[in-house]
Amino acid sequence: MTKLAAEFVGTAILMIFGNGSVANTELKNTKGYHAGWLNIAMGYGFGVMFPVLMFGGVSGAHINPAMTIAQAVNGMFPWNEVAPYIIAQLLGAAVGQLVVFATYYPHYRDTEDPEAIFATFSTTDAEGSRFNYFLNEFFGTLVLVLGALCCLLLPWGAKDLAAASIVVGFIVWGLVTSLGGPTGPGLNPARDLMPRLLHQILPIAHKGGSRWNEAWIPVVAPIAGAIVGAFLYKVLFAA
Repeated sequence: MTKLAAEFVGTAILMIFGNGSVANTELKNTKGYHAGWLNIAMGYGFGVMFPVLMFGGVSGAHINPAMTIAQAVNGMFPWNEVAPYIIAQLLGAAVGQLVVFATYYPHYRDTEDPEAIFATFSTTDAEGSRFNYFLNEFFGTLVLVLGALCCLLLPWGAKDLAAASIVVGFIVWGLVTSLGGPTGPGLNPARDLMPRLLHQILPIAHKGGSRWNEAWIPVVAPIAGAIVGAFLYKVLFAA
């Protein structure tokens, strides 16, 4: 239960920092309105860094179903813990998104642009290309998982988990600035799916559609990319 609590709280923190930074940038009349892409990249970087610092020694701080599934597929995590981890992550993502919605509620009422509102919940491809959407989510998650495993599990990181956790946060920060332009990015099925569900059901004026016709992409592509990333770590770098 302690591990599941860590995954739940860690994923909620990821959402609060990550999608909170999007809300601060995109919603009208916030004090960070139009702060820019670097504000969002920093929010997601810290949104991963802090949970890994807090809970890396408790649950491994997967905070991402793609990471959990990828490690299990590659024999690095027990299959009997996969479903409980994913449930905790999904619930944490929902709670974190609800915190963002509650704290920015007046600004959701002020915002009339459905694209800006949707961006605070989920991802989509800037060019409307499903192929490009899949490609970016696949390679972005591959790099994230490979980088995170190398930092956290190789000898230098295992000896200094705090330093490794900080580097993982910078990996996310860098990924958002480099590969984040086309899609957002998501890199995490829980981070996209649960906010998309809330976007569908929450009473928000001017919110537009929830884009369910493409919702499978930020679920399937990160899982596939994560499996490949974990495989490359295990084959090339694991002791």
